Amino acid sequence: MTVRKGLVLAAIGLPIGLVGAAFLTRFIQGLLYGVSTTDPVTYVGIPLLLVLVAILASYIPARRASRVDPLVALRSE
Repeated sequence: MTVRKGLVLAAIGLPIGLVGAAFLTRFIQGLLYGVSTTDPVTYVGIPLLLVLVAILASYIPARRASRVDPLVALRSE
């Protein structure tokens, strides 16, 4: 459940970021050296990297929380 919530947030943010990046390439075109503004490696590689980071960022806390005994968690204040 925790991993799914993290991936839903990533699935919402990635398209917004890709659209924003597509619009902002005109403004930063002069700053890009050796990379075209529509570089397919960048537009595919970075979202894949961000999805991997989102999976790890959601999985690690979920795994840690699953190891806690529910009775111990309910008793502590």
